[in-house]
Amino acid sequence: MTHPVSPFALATLAPVLLLAAGGILGGAWIWAAALYMSFFALGLDQILTVADRDGAPGSEFPAADALSAALALAHLALMPLGAAAVAGLTGLSGAERVVAFFGFGLFFGQLSNSNAHELIHRGNRLLFGLGKWVYISMLYGHHTTAHRLLHHVHVGTPQDPNFPRKGMSFYRNFLRGWTGSFVQGFRVERARAARAGKPAWTNPYLTYVGGALALLALCWATLGGAAVLAWLGLSFYAQTQLAMVDYLQHYGLERRPLPQGGYEPQTIHHSWNTPHWFSSHMMVNAPRHSDHHANPARPYPALRLPEEMPVLPYSLPAMGMVALWPPLWFRLMDRRVDAALARARAATAMPETAS
Repeated sequence: MTHPVSPFALATLAPVLLLAAGGILGGAWIWAAALYMSFFALGLDQILTVADRDGAPGSEFPAADALSAALALAHLALMPLGAAAVAGLTGLSGAERVVAFFGFGLFFGQLSNSNAHELIHRGNRLLFGLGKWVYISMLYGHHTTAHRLLHHVHVGTPQDPNFPRKGMSFYRNFLRGWTGSFVQGFRVERARAARAGKPAWTNPYLTYVGGALALLALCWATLGGAAVLAWLGLSFYAQTQLAMVDYLQHYGLERRPLPQGGYEPQTIHHSWNTPHWFSSHMMVNAPRHSDHHANPARPYPALRLPEEMPVLPYSLPAMGMVALWPPLWFRLMDRRVDAALARARAATAMPETAS
């Protein structure tokens, strides 16, 4: 019987090897890495059968944590290599440097982000720290706080700065979400420190910002200014992809306000999901988002996808391309949002609130 973590290892470690070879050697290796993260993934999602909706049985997956740790360490090695390759320091041609930008950027945005997301939900401090430093390396350390203490608490409400209401484009939501997550996350951490009687210097934002600046300074000292610019570009590209996944997974699925104040409880109906085999394994089951919100500590091989969960019409990578064109996105998704919310309200049998 195949180990439940084996498909995840096959899907995630292959691009690590391709990017490592491509960043140094260029040629067919870097083209293969970029194609693997783009057209190959899109194609396999259409060819392969739907992944098992029940998830792997059991609750403990040491191998899953080991794979996540290995992927995080690989990311921390690939980040400077990617910056050096894109900057032209490894001997790549001009065309190969462009391909390297998209290959490394897609890996960081789709795989590293998804894996770091898993790690910051682990109770083990070492695993949590690895996830945090993956985000810091992409200059997005504050997501460690914003995701856990804002998004999971306030998902589907205006209190979540990343929540895209129906009719809001990805571009507008990205600008609003980045700044809102940073500012509101800082306020949450400051309030937590005050309640615990801790000094201001214990705020993790000092690590988020200071760590990012230290990594850029180290890059400048060892690789030069061109590599710093490449690092900034790769980080921004990765950040937009993380924001895109948040946008795709929650677009329009708002929780209704209650007459007595607050909002209805979040349910499996407040996240979009995709069932595709390859992208699900490549993104360590991030597309099974409803079950993750219901069970944040559940290891990724065990995440489930019951039939009643809202499902996007195409895979996450494909839907990301649609969302770049807002009129097409609204035409495809707005009626699906209305239908999903109607099913959610029927399932909860909650009376309508006054407008």
